[in-house]
Amino acid sequence: MCRPRRPGQPRAGPAARGPRLPEPLLCAGFGGGGRVAASAEPGKWCPSPFGPMPVWPKAGTCPLPSSRPLLPHLSRAGSPGSGRRASATPNLSTAGAKSERELDATATVLANRQDESEQSRKRLIEQSREFKKNTPEDLRKQVAPLLKSFQGEIDALSKRSKEAEAAFLNVYKRLIDVPDPVPALDLGQQLQLKVQRMHDIETENQKLRETLEEYNKEFAEVKNQEVTIKALKEKIREYEQTLKNQAENIALEKEQKLQNDFAEKERKLQETQMSTASKLEEAEHKVQTLQTALEKTRTELFDLKTKYDEETTAKADEIEMIMTDLERANQRAEVAQREAETLREQLSSANKSLQLATQIQKAPDVAIEVLTRSSLEVELAAKEREIAQLVEDVQRLQASLTKLRENSASQISQLEQQLSAKNSTLKQLEEKLKGQADYEEVKKELTILKSMEFAPSEGSGTQDASKPLEVLLLEKNRSLQSENATLRITNSDLSGRCTDLQVQFSEAVATMAEQKQLISRLEQDLSTIQSIQRPDAEGASEHRLEKIPEPIKEATALFYGYAPTASAGLPEGQVDSLLSIISSQRERFRVRNQELEAESRLTQHTIQALQSELDNLRADNIKLYEKIKFLQSYPSHGGGSDDTELRYSSQYEERLDPFSSFSKRERQRKYLSLSPWDKATLSMGRLILSNKMARTIGFFYTLFLHCLVFLVLYKTAWSESVERDCAAYCAKKYADHFHKFHENGNNGDMWQ
Repeated sequence: MCRPRRPGQPRAGPAARGPRLPEPLLCAGFGGGGRVAASAEPGKWCPSPFGPMPVWPKAGTCPLPSSRPLLPHLSRAGSPGSGRRASATPNLSTAGAKSERELDATATVLANRQDESEQSRKRLIEQSREFKKNTPEDLRKQVAPLLKSFQGEIDALSKRSKEAEAAFLNVYKRLIDVPDPVPALDLGQQLQLKVQRMHDIETENQKLRETLEEYNKEFAEVKNQEVTIKALKEKIREYEQTLKNQAENIALEKEQKLQNDFAEKERKLQETQMSTASKLEEAEHKVQTLQTALEKTRTELFDLKTKYDEETTAKADEIEMIMTDLERANQRAEVAQREAETLREQLSSANKSLQLATQIQKAPDVAIEVLTRSSLEVELAAKEREIAQLVEDVQRLQASLTKLRENSASQISQLEQQLSAKNSTLKQLEEKLKGQADYEEVKKELTILKSMEFAPSEGSGTQDASKPLEVLLLEKNRSLQSENATLRITNSDLSGRCTDLQVQFSEAVATMAEQKQLISRLEQDLSTIQSIQRPDAEGASEHRLEKIPEPIKEATALFYGYAPTASAGLPEGQVDSLLSIISSQRERFRVRNQELEAESRLTQHTIQALQSELDNLRADNIKLYEKIKFLQSYPSHGGGSDDTELRYSSQYEERLDPFSSFSKRERQRKYLSLSPWDKATLSMGRLILSNKMARTIGFFYTLFLHCLVFLVLYKTAWSESVERDCAAYCAKKYADHFHKFHENGNNGDMWQ
């Protein structure tokens, strides 16, 4: 099979390739079928555009169709109708080089894979031989069908790969034999350029023919000059009539337009004067009523400004329209002048033609020409007069426009001065109003405070409403002072009760501690008793209870189910009485403990209620201090401050502290920026930590979960250990049984 050069091998030489091929070969070049020289030996590599290629094992020549294109779309690329340009050939050459490289790479990869497959096949053959030598016959018979199936599959795969590689190499050979399409494309491109040049030459020839035809027509027309002169005369007459009519119509239209424009401007100026006068009167009236309706004046000023802007824009638009009309009139005058000049030129050309005709014709024609010339000159003079009149009209219109502009500018400046004066007065009044802007707010606040703080009672309805503010403030101050005194008294009573309750609570705590100590001591005594005397099932021996009193010994003996010892001299009735005493004492302790727990719960509830009342009183006192401070801002006869006022003043100042409010806001912001699950955990933590019941429930819940987890782990470990012990025990029993009954040769004797 043919294989290309691998990367890293030299391009020529028989030693670089390895084993030579046995037949005389031809070089598969890229451009036509040429026979290899006589010196080309079999197995050598011959150069090609794709690199050094092997010599193909064929007998005879290698006919390569040099004229056949590489691909159909490449052959169509050079056609004139395809629209390709000169930039297509380098792209094709680069694409061909890229495809050549890819084909070389795939061919080298296939060659490497063939070598590797041959080596791996040899290794497999050797391994199978070793396997046959080393394995026994039974195993070989069992494995033989499997090996045969594997061998069949491997042979099929190798056959398929060989067929695919052969197909690829056939395609590779055919693609290598294809000639280079670049020169054909270049030639086609050159032909296309030539065709384009031919098309250009044909268009130029056609244009030249058309120009020749036009020149021929003009020459034919020149031959018939008399007819042309008559036609020109008729055209001149028609042009003159049309010019007269157009000039008259234009003049009439201009006069009408100017009159209408002047009338409209006068009317608009009068309207603007009237509107400005009315607006000035309205502005003066608004300035007088500015303190009561400032917002109305602002809106009207805005309307005035918008109207003024609209009027100025309308005036500017009108001036622009007039200027455009003037420019059009000037353009028309220039057009008329140009037409007159063209007529003069036509007259001069006609004169020249007439002079030429006079040389041919007779004298009567000269008289006709003189008459026509004189009539044309008269008409031209009339046209020039009309043009001069039009120019004078245009100048008059420009002068009137300048006057209108000056008048409008003066009026606009006067109106602007008036507006600036009005604006200055408005600004002064607005500043005054800004200085007195908080009057209504203060009045509203005072009325609201008066209605809230000094609300009249049911008995005195109209009397309190007629009283002045200072009297109401003094009465409110007195009532607040009396209320403050009553609150102080109640606060002192509550503080005394709180101290009494705290003393009682401390006493209860002390008694509880003593009882706990007694209970712990009793529990220790009972535990010592239980450790001294245990039942025999636990493996403890009986000890002498010398240091324990006899009644306790008897009670413990009866509790554990022992009979009393012989040394105990107490009768059974005394033992029963001791048991009843101990049980009754235990019940009394239990009842007392329950009572103490109930009392402690009540004390806790009362303490919580008192604490909430204290908090409410503290908040009320802070509010009262705030009201007192507000009232102290007004002149009053009372004075002086005590410790309570100082304390509440400090609390009031702390509540008004901006840093504390800022910290609260920051805390709220941080809380809002948290994620929902963080908020949930934080709220749960606050809920659990804020309430004692929740804390105890959470503690016991976690304790229960831990105990449950440990219990489950202990159960699983115990079950696994039991399984292991059972398995070990069964294995041991089985081994003992096997050794005992089946291992020795005297089994029959044993069974006999």
